[in-house]
Amino acid sequence: MVSWHMKRLMGICMAAVMMLGCSKKETGQAANPPKPETLTSSYDEAAMDAAIATARSRVDEFLKVLEEKGADSFSVKAPIRDGDETEHFWIVDVSYKNGVFSGEIGNDPGFVRNVKLGQTWEIKKEEISDWMYTKGDLIHGGFTIDPLLGSFPKEKADALRSKLVR
Repeated sequence: MVSWHMKRLMGICMAAVMMLGCSKKETGQAANPPKPETLTSSYDEAAMDAAIATARSRVDEFLKVLEEKGADSFSVKAPIRDGDETEHFWIVDVSYKNGVFSGEIGNDPGFVRNVKLGQTWEIKKEEISDWMYTKGDLIHGGFTIDPLLGSFPKEKADALRSKLVR
């Protein structure tokens, strides 16, 4: 059972990440206007691509801790397409079997309409865009958070940065 403190920390982290960079319109205009917390620009896309590459290259570290149940909570980030829109969602309470992560959509959509909060979702290991796990009040992984911190107010960015373990 995840403690109240861990749920709060995970919620803060997920809200921060979702507020800053989880959605990216690939072409044309959005079919639905984004929710106010959905960022569609104002971050370094090259840095984000590098963060995704880092997460993918280090996913076996995550799998080892997940297999050992060596943390308080586990999530992977999944790019989900709906037509010309792609939005990245944290998939929470993940499990892993035969190369596939399974869990629940951890946030409401901003652009895409083919998923909803709490819906079961599966994603192949090589398709994730990030991973993270929490131990105490520290966040391990969460590499896509880094390119977004410049969009946060300094105090919030510093607070979140102090929780990140690389």
